[in-house]
Amino acid sequence: MANIKSAKKRILVNETKAARNKSIKSGVKTAVKKVDAAVAEGNKEAAGVALQNAISTIDKAASKGVYHKNTASRKISRLTKAVNGVE
Repeated sequence: MANIKSAKKRILVNETKAARNKSIKSGVKTAVKKVDAAVAEGNKEAAGVALQNAISTIDKAASKGVYHKNTASRKISRLTKAVNGVE
């Protein structure tokens, strides 16, 4: 355990940030799962709506620094490709 006041503060701040990041990542995973489920059903309308929601969620995560911008772009690209493949 840290003895120095600044080190103790860093531990508290890091815990807070880790909890925030975990929450945001969980939201992204949920949004991606909804898109995947709609694609698996073959429901193009639901997939499109879920995709818009997922893109918004992923972009917010990237803007907050939870995901690197290239990671966010890759996730969005793969989801869009999957939705466009639905007949």
